[in-house]
Amino acid sequence: MQTLLDALRHIVGAAHVYTDGDLTAWEQDWRKRSHGKALAVVRPACTDEVAQVVKTCAAFCQEHPTSGISLVPQGGNTSLAVGATPDDTGRQIVLSLQRMNTIRSLDADNLTMTAEAGCVLQNLQDYAEAAQLLFPLSLAAEGTCTLGGNLGTNAGGTQVVRYGNTRDLCLGLEVVTAQGEVWHGLSGLRKDNTGYDLRDLFIGSEGTLGIITAATMKLYPLPAAQLTAWAAVPSLAHAVQLLGLTHRHLGAGLTGFEVMEQFALSLVVQHFPMLGTPLPLDSAFFVLLENSDHESETHARTQFEQLLETALNEGCITDAVVAENLSQARQMWHLRESIPLAQAREGLNIKHDISIPVSRIPEFVGVTDALLQQAIAGVRLVNFGHLGDGNLHYNVQAPAGMDAAVFLRAHEKQVNTLVFDSVAAFGGSISAEHGVGSLKVGALETYKSPVALALMRAIKAALDPLNLMNPGRVIRV
Repeated sequence: MQTLLDALRHIVGAAHVYTDGDLTAWEQDWRKRSHGKALAVVRPACTDEVAQVVKTCAAFCQEHPTSGISLVPQGGNTSLAVGATPDDTGRQIVLSLQRMNTIRSLDADNLTMTAEAGCVLQNLQDYAEAAQLLFPLSLAAEGTCTLGGNLGTNAGGTQVVRYGNTRDLCLGLEVVTAQGEVWHGLSGLRKDNTGYDLRDLFIGSEGTLGIITAATMKLYPLPAAQLTAWAAVPSLAHAVQLLGLTHRHLGAGLTGFEVMEQFALSLVVQHFPMLGTPLPLDSAFFVLLENSDHESETHARTQFEQLLETALNEGCITDAVVAENLSQARQMWHLRESIPLAQAREGLNIKHDISIPVSRIPEFVGVTDALLQQAIAGVRLVNFGHLGDGNLHYNVQAPAGMDAAVFLRAHEKQVNTLVFDSVAAFGGSISAEHGVGSLKVGALETYKSPVALALMRAIKAALDPLNLMNPGRVIRV
C-alpha cells in the first residue's frame, strides 16, 4: 500500500494526498448516514493527473488482485444516496475533483460553456450571467455541489419543467476511463449521429464507469423578466389542474412549478420563524410558480394575472400572491428550499426521491399516505417537490415524541418497501434525481427489470472489468 501511496504522491504532489488527521469532510456523507474510512484522499489538479492516478491504481490492482483497492470520485460531497463517500474497509481512495474548478471557455455565439468537473454550480450560474446568459440548472445545494456530481447523478432541480435534467443540458464530456485513458468528447455540437451516445452512458452512472473531468454545457439567453407567484390550492388534484392551466397560459415561459404540503411548510415556520410565509398556512397544499418571459416584465405580470384569475374562477386555487420584487421572490424560493433543513432539525427521517406520472400523483399520495398511517400510528409525512416534472420528495418523519433514531431502526425497511411497492404500482421510479448510490442498490434489484439489470452489468463489466470505479454503487457485480 505504501508503494501505491508514494506513487500517488508523485503524481499529484504530497500536499494533495491526505492519509492522516480528520478526513470527515470526505469520509462522511452530507446527511451523516454513513462515515467510512478512506485509504487516502487524493486531489488531482488536472485531467492528466486524474488519468495517471487511475492508471496507477488499475496497475496496482492487476498486480495485487486481492488488494481490494478502488476509487470513489467525489465533488462537493452533497450526495443524498451515499454515493460519493468510502466504505469502512479502509481500501478505497477518495478522488476529490475540487481542485479542478476552471471554466475553460464560454462560446456566446454557440450558447455553450465548457467547465471542469470541480466547478461549483453557483459559480457556473454567475459566470454565465456575467456574460448576459443563463445556465438554468438550479437546486438547493448549488452553493456546494459541483458539475461532475450534477452530471454523475443526472441532477434535476427546480427548472426541469422547462430545461430538463443535467443530461439535457450537456453536449459533450471529457472522461477518464477505468483504464486511465482520456476520452476527449467535449463537443459543442447539437447534432452528432456518429455511433453510440457515450455521453449519455456516463451521465447518471455515478462514477461507476469512468470519471467525468469536464463538460460542455448549454446556455440560454437571459429572460427579460422572471416573476414568482405563491398560490394556495385545496388538494393535489387541484395542483395538477393548476399545472395544466399554467402550461396553456405560459407555455415555455413556465420554468418552475413546486408543490409543498402544509405540514412541510409548518416545519419551516416552526424551525425558522423569521422567514414568514406569503399566505396563511390554512390550505392543504401550496404551489410556487416561476414565469420567465423574454418580452418584458409587464407582459409577464399580465400573463400571471390572467392565469391566476382563471385559476381562481375554476376553483383550483383559493388565494395567490405575485412577488413584487426580487427580494420577495427570493424569500418565496428560500421558504421552499428550507424544507429539507427544517426537516433535518425536526430529526432523522426517511427520504424518498420518486417520480410518478403527473396525472397519477394525487391518487398515489392518497393511497400511500393511508397505507403508511395504517402501518405506523402517528407517522408524519413531509411531501414536497417538483410537481411540474412529476418528482416528489415524499419523506417520512417519526411520530411526534418518538425518538427519530429508534424510528429509523424499527421502520426504515418497512417504510421503504411500502413506498417503493406503491411507486411501482403507479408506474413510477424509486429514484428521480438523487441517484441510486449505495442506499438504493438493493431496491434497484427488486424494482428494475431483470433485462435492464443484465444490460447494466454487461456494460459495467465491459468498461470496468477490475471493478475499480466506485464499486457497490448503482449496481452490484
